[in-house]
Order: sequence, then C-alpha cells, then structure tokens
Amino acid sequence: MLVNDDVLVENISSGNFDDSRAVLLGSLLTFTQVFYKLRTGREFVISKPEGRESHQITICRALTRAFSLQSLNLLINVPPGHGKSELLVHFVAWTMAHYSDSQFLYISYSHDLACEHTYKIKNIMSLPIYQRLFGIEIAKDTNAKDNFKTTAGGAVKAFGSAGSITGQDGGLPHLDRFSGAVLMDDMHKPDEVYSDVMRNKIKENYLNTIITRRRSALVPFIYIGHRTHEDDLPGNLIQGFDGQSWDKVILPAMDSQNNVLDENKCDREALLKLKHNARHTYWSQYQQNPVASGGGLYRHDDFVQYAIEPEIISTFITVDTAETDKNYNDATVLSFFGLYKMEVFGIKTEVTALAWLDCVEIRIEPKDLENEFSQFYISCMRHKVKPSFVAIEKKSTGTTLSSVLKQVPGMKIIDIARTRASGSKTSRFLEIQPLIAARRVSLPKYAKHTIMCIEHMTKITDNNSHRFDDICDTVYDAIKLALIDNVISTMMPMANNRSTEIARELFSAYNQSIQLKSKRYEASY
Repeated sequence: MLVNDDVLVENISSGNFDDSRAVLLGSLLTFTQVFYKLRTGREFVISKPEGRESHQITICRALTRAFSLQSLNLLINVPPGHGKSELLVHFVAWTMAHYSDSQFLYISYSHDLACEHTYKIKNIMSLPIYQRLFGIEIAKDTNAKDNFKTTAGGAVKAFGSAGSITGQDGGLPHLDRFSGAVLMDDMHKPDEVYSDVMRNKIKENYLNTIITRRRSALVPFIYIGHRTHEDDLPGNLIQGFDGQSWDKVILPAMDSQNNVLDENKCDREALLKLKHNARHTYWSQYQQNPVASGGGLYRHDDFVQYAIEPEIISTFITVDTAETDKNYNDATVLSFFGLYKMEVFGIKTEVTALAWLDCVEIRIEPKDLENEFSQFYISCMRHKVKPSFVAIEKKSTGTTLSSVLKQVPGMKIIDIARTRASGSKTSRFLEIQPLIAARRVSLPKYAKHTIMCIEHMTKITDNNSHRFDDICDTVYDAIKLALIDNVISTMMPMANNRSTEIARELFSAYNQSIQLKSKRYEASY
C-alpha cells in the first residue's frame, strides 16, 4: 500500500514524529518517496506498467527480504536509467535508521561512481529531519567523500570493482539481526566489459577478495545492475560460479506483450527502435538476456542484396593480412567497397551506405601476399570508379605489404593501427552493429562472394565464440573509415580516364616485377 508522501512530509514538518517514524521504518518504498522529496524537492514517481507490478515495488520488496535476512544472496537485474541506485542508497539510509551500527561496502565499476552513491547516502543521513526522527548522527571526524561513520560505529565505504578492498568489512559478527551488507552496483563499465582482461579481473577480484569481506554468514550480498555481456559477473553468479545460490529478480524493460516496465524511463517506440538498430544493447542491458553463445550480432536480413548496382561515388580497398597459410588460423582477406547515397522510394537521400563490391579470403604464405594483392587490385581497377585508397591493418605482414605498396606511383595507402584506444575486437564489432542493422551495407545479389560474406558475418558473436573474424575485420575498417570517420570525403578518385590509364600501366609494370621476384624466390629453392 502506497502512502501519500505529501501528507507524511507535512506531518514530519509539523513535528508529528512518532507516527511518522513508525510508517517510515515499516516501508522502504515510503521511506524512499519521502526522503527523495526532502532531499531533491522532486516527486519520486512510482511506475505503473501494464500487466505487471511496478519495478520500484518489486525491488523494494526484494531488498526488504535481504534486510530481514530471508535473502542472503540477492541478484537484481534491471534496465539502465530505472532508478536502481536511488533505491539502493535509500536502502542503506533506511537500514541505518533501524540499526545505526551497520557496516556497508558499496562497490561499483569505478571508485568515483561508488563515491557518488556513498556521498548521497551521507547527505540523506545528514538531513536534520532524518537525524531528529531516528536519533542518528554522522561522526564529525569522517569528511572523506568515499566513506563515513556514525557515532554508533556504523560505516559506509566506497570501492571500485577492480581495485583492492581493504580496511572495511560488510556487516558485524555474532549477530542474528541485520548488521550491514556487501553491495555491488553495476560492477562492469560498459565500454570495458568486452575486454577479456577487464572482465576476468573483476570476476577474479570478486572470487579472491569481495566474497571474503562479509563478517558472518548472516550478512547479505546484494548485486543490482543491468546485464552487459554473457560472461559478465551477474551472468556467472546466475550460473553459480561462486558456489552460492542466488535469489534472482530479473526485470526486462519490455515483456512478451510489449508492455514497458516504465514509460517514464523508456517508451515502447524507443525500445522497439533500439531492438531493431542496436540488438545487443537491447537484449543485454534492457532485456537482461545477452546474446547467447553462438548467437550472431548481425542478421542475414541486415544485408541488402541488389540486382542493379547503386550509383557509386567512390571506392576503396580494406586489407586484413594473416601470418600463415594454415587453415586453422584467420585468413588474409581483401575487400573492395563502394560508397553511395541511399534511396528511399526512388529518391536519393544524403545518407551514405557501402556496397561490398568484392571480397576474397585466401590462406597463403607471406611471400605470396604481394602477388595476390596485385591480382585483386587489378580486378578492382576494372570498376568504373577506381579505388581511391587501400587501408591495411598495421601488423607484421600488413606492415610489409604497406611499405611495398607505398612505392607504387599514384597509390594511396592508409595504415590501420589497432591500439588500446581503438578497443577490443568485440567492442569494435559492436560499434558497427547499429549501422549494419540499419541496412547500410549491401552486396551484389549474384556475386560469388556474397554468400560467403553474409554467412561469415552472421556467425560473429559478442563473446568471441565464433571461430574466424577476418572478413568482419575488413568490414569494420570500411564502416569506420567511410560511415563513422568520413575519411572518404577527403579521398577523391582519379580525375579522368587518362590518369586511370596511367595508373593501370604503372601497376601492370609493378605486377610483372612481383612475378619475376616470385620466380627468382622459387628458383633459389
């Protein structure tokens, strides 16, 4: 039953503390409504979804079970932006109103974020009305933003999920009542969860450090946050990798009837658009069901297959080279792309897209790479719009190829460097997923490479369970250069037929020299 928070605030303001105290201590949701309004001056709006209970009511009920020690391992998955941290910080202040000696660890993916939540708890408990109602004082010798204590010995301290956790435990020993908790609020940073190193670091820190920080078996562990990856910490907790059984509260943003959890946070149309354009984000963060192992990031229908080639503005080549010819390793891939303006109902728009004009996947020795590239380049030169540049991933064999091709007159080479800033392979593939879902990559319907390319792309997953991703690497580079960074506009194709003919002649001579070198190489053996 919801209490009129305006009436309760008025009763508190008029000094009617006894009745108000009992009501507030009896309901976490009412406590949250009242103190959110006292702290911010704004209403705490309770959602009213069709066909199911308000998520705030559901979460408060689950947290109340943890407070009464009925749920000692509680996992709550809820979409981003739905106020879960607000509920959690009020939970701490509410339980402190019952037992002001409680000890809390508040852990988030960054120390700074955990500090923000800890500081908010302190602000609630520092309100004069809170202190008068519950007789609790903040110790004056704790001014740090990341921790504070009560005069009764209670404490709240903030930590980052990947860092060391020292000087504080969750809860108190030898008590059969609530005495604090270990709180985990979004343990993975979204842009780092696709790094195996960072993901494993957080899981290992949980197993080696966090799990040991509760002072007794009656201290609850509470995880609250949205899913980000199939192999994230909550996913592993659900699977029982820590040997514990978890009570699970899973709240998808939209149910099977398309009823939305909270229209004030994310409406139906926005979610359906997200489902179409950014499926991984939709299924993981909003539906709490990351792409399953073997499930693809890209769908067959994402790729337009045209019978008549669109009007190409510019073309270019992307190259991903391999170290060896072994068939169990990634291959060398050469892809040829054309840039064009998309049409809607026969009307040309300003939205650019890529035509995947050709692609070859070959497993060759490094010594044969130059010759194979020359043959592919010559075939691309037969297109009516000649290649503006060649983009090559900068790794051992690619670096060698790049240095050789830079000597060819008229050929523009772009080196693609994979750095820490460019992110993991998975994060790169996720970056282009919305653009592919928007059908901005097309292929010729009857070309021999089309089936191969689409089959490869539909096997790419968010958790690296796919075997090969060499073709997808060339697609990422093409989309990044042409549709994200807009490099194409600065790379104009050759101006006239004569310059094209000169380039063809120069490259023909270059190709002959490669063949001669290859014959000399073979003769030496």
